Amino acid sequence: MLPAAVSACAALLPAVVSATGASASAGIEHWGAFLTAGRPPADVRLTPVPLRFPAPVAEIGTSNSSQYALLANGSLYAWGFGTKGQLGNGLTRNSFTRPVRVRFPAGVKIASIPIDVMPYDTALAVDRSGHVWGWGGNQFGELCLRNHRMHTTPVRLPFAGITALAGAGGHALYEAHGKVWACGNNSAGELGDGTMKSSATPVPVIGLGSARVTVLVAAFANSGALLANGRFLDWGFDGEGQLGIGTTGQPSAVPVRVPLPGRVRLVTEGGSVPGNGQTLCMLTSGALYAWGAGADYQLGAGKTANAPFPVRFHPPAGVSYRLLATGGATSYAVSASGRVYAWGANALGEVGDGGRKAAVKPVLVATGATSVSATAADVMIMVGNGAGR
Repeated sequence: MLPAAVSACAALLPAVVSATGASASAGIEHWGAFLTAGRPPADVRLTPVPLRFPAPVAEIGTSNSSQYALLANGSLYAWGFGTKGQLGNGLTRNSFTRPVRVRFPAGVKIASIPIDVMPYDTALAVDRSGHVWGWGGNQFGELCLRNHRMHTTPVRLPFAGITALAGAGGHALYEAHGKVWACGNNSAGELGDGTMKSSATPVPVIGLGSARVTVLVAAFANSGALLANGRFLDWGFDGEGQLGIGTTGQPSAVPVRVPLPGRVRLVTEGGSVPGNGQTLCMLTSGALYAWGAGADYQLGAGKTANAPFPVRFHPPAGVSYRLLATGGATSYAVSASGRVYAWGANALGEVGDGGRKAAVKPVLVATGATSVSATAADVMIMVGNGAGR
């Protein structure tokens, strides 16, 4: 554990928690539980609960211990555990039901946050000038600041021109000017630099080829990159076949190409501890594939077997998926009409169906969604008037 250097107190900004109904404009609904080391699961919600904000929500993002909502006016709000400064408001207090505003320097407006996903007890955001900001635990040096110090308010990181970023566990990935850099823990090769040596300074990910990286994803000790040519490469932990190349228990410190029968349109990685960890993707044809840990039915094939190679899974009859997400051992999809389906582990309400029994098949849990993000045991969706039912 690192010592807490707590800055001056900051007042909580107004944000109304609604018991019924979503915001008249884009808002959020969330369920599951917040997790952090040494504390019991907090704010367990077995069904979706809406939150309201002082302006429409533009983007959402999750970490194991907290959640984030970027508003259309460029302000960012956070809620959940705050013991490592991950709420970014200068405090180390928790705030589970009342979002607080993240304290950026005057004039900084945020343009985006990673949806898949945030590092452990740590958060990331990109401002409208392309600069990256980070705050929170930084236990493994994932903020690339040459240290492991906790930051209770955002600090500017040594990158500019960022077009993609992701983090999970103790590491983070940053794409800038055509190169991908990584920082943090590297016990399973998740930094992708050919070593298993951790680093609090940026190291280049090697072996991605010449194609442009369009999307970065991350999980507990895994990383992945979707290229503009539709290829997907991943690296890191392989205890349950997370690499998708037919191996098990053989981590890779360099990117490996996952053998898929077509170009990848979208991809999501999940996993929060050794023993889970899975990837879901959609091809440009609309076909769905998953690989990795399957003990909790999270691969969507109705089985509990792990899959070291990509396996096909299907949506319910008559449903077409548009978005995918996966957390610790639970997976999610949003249909073309905005319906949210969940399947997999449910001990902490991750499925959102009101119970705690694992979902073997997709369960309809919400409607009206335009975005979804999930990490560890928590999940949230963005909802708005424009989404279908």
